[in-house]
Amino acid sequence: MRLISKLIGFALLLTGLYFLGQNIYFTTNVYPYWWRGIAADFSILSLTLGIVLLFILPSRDKTIGWIIMAIGVLFVFLSSKAVLSPTSLWQFCLSLASFVGGYQMLTTGRINI
Repeated sequence: MRLISKLIGFALLLTGLYFLGQNIYFTTNVYPYWWRGIAADFSILSLTLGIVLLFILPSRDKTIGWIIMAIGVLFVFLSSKAVLSPTSLWQFCLSLASFVGGYQMLTTGRINI
C-alpha cells in the first residue's frame, strides 16, 4: 500500500510540474557575436549538471547540485532567455495543489489537509 501511495504522489508531483512548466519556454537566439549567448547556454548547462549531480552524488554532497542549479536559475534571469507565458489562476492553483499534494504523498504517504 505504501508503494501505491508513493507512486500516486510521484504522479501528482509530475502533473503539477507539467501544468506549471508548460508556460515556461527557454529560447536560444543566434547572435552575431559569440559572447552574447553565453548566459543562456551556461544556464541550460548548469541546470542540467545540477539535476544530474542531485541524482549521482551521495546525500552529504547534494548541496553542490543545489548550488549549481541556483546559479543556472540566476543566469536564466540575467540572460532573459526564459519566456513566461500568461497562465490562468485556475491552472496555477491546480498545479500548485498537485505539486504540494504529490510531494506530501511521496514523503509521508498521505495528504495533510
